[in-house]
Amino acid sequence: MAGGAPPVVLVAHGSRDPRAAEATRALARAVSAARPGLQVLSSWLDHTEPGPTEVLRGLAAAGHRRAVVVPLLLTAAYHRRVDIPAAVAAATRAAPTLAVRVTDVLGPAGGAVDPLLLAGLRRRLGQVGPGRFDALVLAAAGTRDARARGSVGRVADALSADFGMPCRVSYASAAPPATDAAVSRLREAGASRVAVAAYFLAPGLFYDAVAEAALAAGAVTVATPLTDAPELAGLVLRRVDEHSGLSPTV
Repeated sequence: MAGGAPPVVLVAHGSRDPRAAEATRALARAVSAARPGLQVLSSWLDHTEPGPTEVLRGLAAAGHRRAVVVPLLLTAAYHRRVDIPAAVAAATRAAPTLAVRVTDVLGPAGGAVDPLLLAGLRRRLGQVGPGRFDALVLAAAGTRDARARGSVGRVADALSADFGMPCRVSYASAAPPATDAAVSRLREAGASRVAVAAYFLAPGLFYDAVAEAALAAGAVTVATPLTDAPELAGLVLRRVDEHSGLSPTV
């Protein structure tokens, strides 16, 4: 039977864009490098194999009795509330000896914005235009879940306080405003250099659309997704450490 620290299973949304899967694998490598000896496995809810149920069943077959699942999500919307618990339940029905902990998402948990998340967003902004903007747009994928949108708003508020300048939320889908509209409103209000912070874990069609629209609306720069930023790897490990007990919690 395998011993030591429980393996960590990262669960990403999944995308038809191969860059998204590679970003997840890069983050898994970064987490492993940050904590040598920790087994870190990647999985996806859609479009890419393997899924989390398959990975968890494989761990049980290898003799593991514990595992920690980390949702690679920035909001606690449908995928965290429904899809991931369903995948874990399917795995534990097939392997009842496996105790699985599911952590909080990487976005705000319990109302708090983790400083590591803010540091990762700052890093990406600094890489594309350090000190060259006077207003920000936080561009997210979008969700119909009002509570999830509220958590994105908390991140925007934290960035606004951190940089000492206005920061507005925008969405690629499911909710207004669109990123080009948010950029335009800031420019109409007097901002001359609007930057866009990408509230994305990986590149893909949504991110590409946001970047194109933002630049067309007059943004001076668009940050790249968080991908394997060291701060993001640290946040994954923080979530692991918060939920590494023996009792299953989904």
